[in-house]
Amino acid sequence: MIPINETNRFSESLEDYLETIYVLGGKNVRSIDIAKRLHVSRASVNRAVNTLAEKELLIKEPYGGVFLTETGFKTAKAVQKKHQILKRFLIEVLGVEENVANKEACGIEHNISDDTAQKIDRLIKDLLQKNQAPDD
Repeated sequence: MIPINETNRFSESLEDYLETIYVLGGKNVRSIDIAKRLHVSRASVNRAVNTLAEKELLIKEPYGGVFLTETGFKTAKAVQKKHQILKRFLIEVLGVEENVANKEACGIEHNISDDTAQKIDRLIKDLLQKNQAPDD
């Protein structure tokens, strides 16, 4: 994954596009499918795709779909993993409803490091394991 710092930080919006392309399969993903999933215009998708292509995170085929590069795939997978960890934390630890947890995880995922996400994941596992342990 590309280390994200102040000089190469992606906007939340670009991370959402990257994550959406990943969720849609990462290969030969059509702009219309991205637009529908994110509830944006095809022009917005085109601008984001061009920016992601400039950053070498995807390849845009003329009159075709988009394909994540290896770096794009790794970056998108990391964003998606953070999303899943946060969503699980919100649902299983805090008791937040799934639709709310999904939306809030999307907002938080862009603002935490991979290390913090891993620590949250370990916390979830520890808490769930303690809850399953028989009382002495």
